[in-house]
Amino acid sequence: MVHCIKEWGFLTLLISLLGSCAAQKSLPGQATGLWQDLFNGKDLTNWTAKVHHFESGDNHAETFRVEDGMIIVRYDKYEGDFNDRFGHLYYDEPFGYFHLKLEYRFVGELHPGAPSYTLKNSGIMFHSQDPRTMLKEQNWPISVEMQFLAGVEEGKSRPTGNMCSPGTDVVFQGKIDPRHCISSTSKTYYGDQWVTAEAIVLGDSLITHLINGDTVLQYTQPQIGGGVVDRFDPAIKKDGRLLKQGFIALQSEGQPIDFRNIQIINLKGCMDPKADNYKSHFIKSDPDACQY
Repeated sequence: MVHCIKEWGFLTLLISLLGSCAAQKSLPGQATGLWQDLFNGKDLTNWTAKVHHFESGDNHAETFRVEDGMIIVRYDKYEGDFNDRFGHLYYDEPFGYFHLKLEYRFVGELHPGAPSYTLKNSGIMFHSQDPRTMLKEQNWPISVEMQFLAGVEEGKSRPTGNMCSPGTDVVFQGKIDPRHCISSTSKTYYGDQWVTAEAIVLGDSLITHLINGDTVLQYTQPQIGGGVVDRFDPAIKKDGRLLKQGFIALQSEGQPIDFRNIQIINLKGCMDPKADNYKSHFIKSDPDACQY
């Protein structure tokens, strides 16, 4: 811990405090009203779908829909097999410094034709490119993923809250990690139980994943690079460019899943105490946002 504080100073100390609060089930902003609901519980207002083989904005076969106060991912209206119809549902506002929290659970059966690795597999993307910049046949967004997995075989470890990197790289344990996915230290969750996932994202510096209140993974310096993404616009994929902000998206990979209680604390804003919209919880200054 001493080494981490020396290396990351205030940022690591902040993460430690946030993680400690999470473990106590009393997250920053819970009592003071800082949490912002990204989902209104009624419809997909402020969300945009992008499904592989279809244009941005086409919520193909109602892949993403609202039911009982949840955003659910379903494939019962798909014709034929899955045909790589990977999809993402994007919140329409980008964020750079934030604390994101949601709950998810896996339900139902894998859609026929979906790749075997997508069994009880989904996630959330952040620092993503704008879905309106994705080409029709681009399979994945250039983004960082907090991957969600559930146990398949009893007694066989399958952690959740992992990091995957479509079209991106991250620094892990002091160097760019060549792996597409980095496993977390979480335990394995089975069945259709609800799991709480959180991501504390500090621009292009420190990123922390938490599962059910426990810190399970940390890495730094998210940047464009690597492979996996195909048929993208070369003007968008500038390898080596650090990712300071981007869009947040829920994932669809062929496995039905439910999402609920999708909330965020924006950590970037006006830090001038003289401004009308000054907030003491901001840790990243945005002078252009100040209102006097």
